[in-house]
Amino acid sequence: MKVLVTAPYHQKALDALEKQFGEIIYKPWKTQGRAYNEQELISLLKETNAEALVTEHDEVTEQVIETCSDLAFIGVCRGTPSNVAIATATSFQIPVFHTPARNAQAVAEMFIANLVNLMRNTLPAIAWLEGENWEAGAHTSYLQFKGNEIAGKTIGMVGFGAVGQTIANLLRHFPADIQYYDPFYTSEEETYKKVDLPELFRTSDVVSIHLPVNKETEGMIGESLISLMKKDSIFVNTARAVVVDRIALLNAIENDLIRGAILDVFDHEPPDELDYKLIHHPHVLATPHIAGATFEVEDHHANIMNKNLRQFFAEGNHGIRQLVNKEVLSVKTF
Repeated sequence: MKVLVTAPYHQKALDALEKQFGEIIYKPWKTQGRAYNEQELISLLKETNAEALVTEHDEVTEQVIETCSDLAFIGVCRGTPSNVAIATATSFQIPVFHTPARNAQAVAEMFIANLVNLMRNTLPAIAWLEGENWEAGAHTSYLQFKGNEIAGKTIGMVGFGAVGQTIANLLRHFPADIQYYDPFYTSEEETYKKVDLPELFRTSDVVSIHLPVNKETEGMIGESLISLMKKDSIFVNTARAVVVDRIALLNAIENDLIRGAILDVFDHEPPDELDYKLIHHPHVLATPHIAGATFEVEDHHANIMNKNLRQFFAEGNHGIRQLVNKEVLSVKTF
């Protein structure tokens, strides 16, 4: 089988794919500086006579799948395969796999780094120092930038998947108390407390969002929940912006109803005027959607994808959770 790989893949992972499937055509999207668009991907699939695809950010549209409807599988090296026309793939009985948790460690480390920065007033302290404001004999910096420790705080996770659990596993050693809301999962870790949403927002020192985007979660975090937060609490969103009502969040920040926010995602990317109001607010630590941007993430997604394909095709484990469209199992034998 010929497998076209456009996702970044390390050599050892490419060798493993080749051993399993036969021939690998490696054309990573990064060599051209952007993802392949619809027509480029169709041309590439046709030119290479590829029989399967492992992608990351490319536009795997309805047209792509309809034109190349004989693909044996589509592997998407992302936590959420939003760039793939899943329904169309399912209609042609093409299994689609993804790589949840590929960036869990990266997001967890940046969560902690930014939380420490905000709680310890690190960035304004650096700006003060670089502004040459340090006067002889003064204790201004010690008094002005005194902050708080993570230890002893209650961290509330809205959604407790791979990222939330990875963060929790690190934070509990500070130590911090972990509570979470997740109607689809119950942790076996007894020290983690499962609570309902209002209680989580009412009692957490830090509220962190870890929700996927779907019809149920869009706009799920609104004024009614944000208004429950403690005045000295911090709101964190490194997941998806559309699950939060940004007007309600901005109102809480501008009116000092909460201490501040840490944001890595925005309703519009690039940001619009309202997004920039959040970004420029002095009580917001904002980053440009880079929480999951580490070189190691590419190694993780290659290893996870290879494991998916090995388990499904070589070992016959068709129950793996990384199969996005399980409906194909009811109409096709693999």
